[in-house]
Amino acid sequence: MENSYISNGQTVYLIRYHFVFCTRYRRKVLEKEVSLRFHELILDVSQEHQWEIIQATLNPDHAYLYLGATPSVSQAEVMVKIKGWTSRKLREEFQHLSHLPSLWTRSFFVSTEEAVPNGLIQDYISQQKKRG
Repeated sequence: MENSYISNGQTVYLIRYHFVFCTRYRRKVLEKEVSLRFHELILDVSQEHQWEIIQATLNPDHAYLYLGATPSVSQAEVMVKIKGWTSRKLREEFQHLSHLPSLWTRSFFVSTEEAVPNGLIQDYISQQKKRG
């Protein structure tokens, strides 16, 4: 895992999110084959949207996801796409999940990784007043 900036020709960025999200009613359904298939599905959706999955870990009733995203997408959009896609596909493919109206709760936790220390940003901004 590198902290190198990404450039798309118009924007230079490094955006990484840490997500935690739970199954509905904390049902312990993310085990064995379901967990393997979940990993495959998040790789598929991340490739489609050009996100980088840095790490994904599952417990039976919740998931941890660390990913890099583009600046054109919000955290909520990332969660809607990942949770929506994985919920639908897992409920279609696994009979014991098919009776659930949804797999995930609507809530989630998200935090960002700081690539540049806060003090350095403040120093940089204050130095801009003194330039030319």
